[in-house]
Amino acid sequence: MLRSMYSGISGMKNFQVKLDVIGNNISNVNTYGFKKGRTTFKDMVSQQISGASAPGNGRGGVNPKQVGLGAQMGTIDTVHTQGSLQTTGRTLDLSISGDGFFVLGNDPGSGTTVNNPMFTRAGNFYLDKNGDIVNADGYYLMGEAYTINNNSSNTASNKVGKIKVPTDAKSFSIGSDGTVNYVDKDGNLKTAGVIRVAKFSNNDGLEKIGQNLFKNTANSGSPDTDSDGLELAELDIPGSDGAGSIVAGTLEMSNVDLSEEFTEMIVAQRGFQANTRIITTSDQILEELVNLKR
Repeated sequence: MLRSMYSGISGMKNFQVKLDVIGNNISNVNTYGFKKGRTTFKDMVSQQISGASAPGNGRGGVNPKQVGLGAQMGTIDTVHTQGSLQTTGRTLDLSISGDGFFVLGNDPGSGTTVNNPMFTRAGNFYLDKNGDIVNADGYYLMGEAYTINNNSSNTASNKVGKIKVPTDAKSFSIGSDGTVNYVDKDGNLKTAGVIRVAKFSNNDGLEKIGQNLFKNTANSGSPDTDSDGLELAELDIPGSDGAGSIVAGTLEMSNVDLSEEFTEMIVAQRGFQANTRIITTSDQILEELVNLKR
């Protein structure tokens, strides 16, 4: 069989995957905190017809002769560029301007670490009936929890945990450094906690797990340096040590560019069509060979 036919098949498979990635990008064009995907290709092994030879004996050198055997998928990347910030004016809509991720997890209780944390750039948060800050799926937003005192100022707990705004608070606000302040029923300004963010040495190595969430992998690095649970000292204060600052009242939009995606879709479609034409032409040649005996 002709090598070109199998090369065309490999190209069709690659462009199908590329279209899958483009379709996912377009479907998430309005997903808060979404990071678009990108595909790259690389050539497959080449068949050696003849090797190279060096100059000598009065003759010059000869280059190698090789026939490529198609293409294969190189990478499927997650592009972690900053999305535009949409102003909402809602206190619990938060975005990170710069590097870092919000940390989500289950209630650590009386412990000092968060096990199996999850990370996100989607900052649409809510209060549950107990006054805890949670995301749309009920996971707690993590930071430095403060101990609530009724008759005096609240005290820092120096441990990572969920952040609770008292249900009888008159109002609350969130600063660019992650500090959550509220006005209690007596009109006193108090601190409920400080939101912390997580940074990674390789954001591209994070794994998408759905629901706008990421998990660290073996190649992303991890803020959990000792692998015994995420501690407060392993998280960064927003706006310090290279971490991005928090912008309250805004949400980070998807970084998908529709014009770019439609252009890539046309390129993928034409590439797929060109590879089908290779298969059609190869089939016509085979038909001519079969009909030689007639």
